[in-house]
Amino acid sequence: MNIGITGLWRHRQTLRVLVQRDLAVKYQKTVMGYFWSLLEPMGMAAIYWFIFGVVYGGSTRAGVPHDVSYGLYVVTGIFAWMWASSAMSESTSSLTSQTSLITTMRVPREVFPVARVFARFAEFLAGIPIIVVFAIFGGGTFGWHLVFLPLAVIIQATLLTGISFILASLNVLYRDVQRFMRLATRILFYSIPTIYPLYRVLHAQSMPNWVKAVYQINPYVGIMQLHHEAWIPGLNLLNWKMVVTSAAISVVVLFLGRWVFYRLEPSVLKEL
Repeated sequence: MNIGITGLWRHRQTLRVLVQRDLAVKYQKTVMGYFWSLLEPMGMAAIYWFIFGVVYGGSTRAGVPHDVSYGLYVVTGIFAWMWASSAMSESTSSLTSQTSLITTMRVPREVFPVARVFARFAEFLAGIPIIVVFAIFGGGTFGWHLVFLPLAVIIQATLLTGISFILASLNVLYRDVQRFMRLATRILFYSIPTIYPLYRVLHAQSMPNWVKAVYQINPYVGIMQLHHEAWIPGLNLLNWKMVVTSAAISVVVLFLGRWVFYRLEPSVLKEL
């Protein structure tokens, strides 16, 4: 059922129901419910803050303004990363785990992986108040730079949607994809400036310039910098070339993911 990306809007009711169902199923029979969506990133942030902010101290926070808490830098990165990591990991099973719905109901198949991206985005939104609290007490800035936050969200959602199309369809045919993503997400976490400033990479004397250039091509580098820059404008390492590169690659991945999804759809349905 090829409806195109714009056609998702016509099926927004189905998408909304799937997102609500995903959130309800994920936290059913738990005492703290949706609080778990905040507890996990907060726990990760606390661990990385202690290791890199306390144990290693100043050497790690090089590039973060002295009047800004390293905890704020980590929290803004972790919540953005949790959205990405969870969406990519869970989108791999978005088709295989809902075989009955896909084979018995006349619903656009692409809404299933997209629903995973939106559900994890809802958890990201739930963490915004926590980031605001850290910004208040950690030296963050509430100014025009906050426009970078919705920009980061749009680019990240575009990238994740494209990736989810690819992972969801490939995992039906090759179940190794889900296992591979566990390793891939760990590698990606340390290859983008989530818990360490981009300054550490760009000013690393032992790193060749071509490696730095390749590093910055990663669309998540620009996306993560947007998330940080929204609350800590003093980083001064964000440039429009980086943002445009991230946006352009994200759009390419989106359309590539759509093409892969529809190209593999007959084989996927046969396998399901």
